Amino acid sequence: MHRIFLIFTFFFIGLLLSFAQEKHQISIEFSGIKADKGDVYVALYNTKDSFLKKPYKGDIVKVNNKKAIAIFKDIPEGDYAISAFHDENDNKKMDTKIFGIPKEPIGISNNAKGFFGPPKYKDAKFTANKDITLQITMN
Repeated sequence: MHRIFLIFTFFFIGLLLSFAQEKHQISIEFSGIKADKGDVYVALYNTKDSFLKKPYKGDIVKVNNKKAIAIFKDIPEGDYAISAFHDENDNKKMDTKIFGIPKEPIGISNNAKGFFGPPKYKDAKFTANKDITLQITMN
């Protein structure tokens, strides 16, 4: 009987701890889009090491009236960064020029810009400690 009580207690505590961490919604509004054709590919990163390599979550959103909106739900509190590109020719990939420079419009959280390379995580990073809406201009 004592063993069952301990198992139930640990289970209950674990359940409470899982609910204790707040989850948030991150909404991203993209502007500066030149045409309604193609989709916007959006990546959400949760670490510096994964930034622009392996997204924590991703989404593909439609362009309407030269704007797009992506929404990530149930995101744990923490630091994140966003990268996106507008696949104007709808070929399901980001087209690049020589040296990997994007041909298609891109956007980064905080509208971070790179200097002789891609933007840095520290410039794109934001904290999700409540439901937030980000504005990103595609260039």
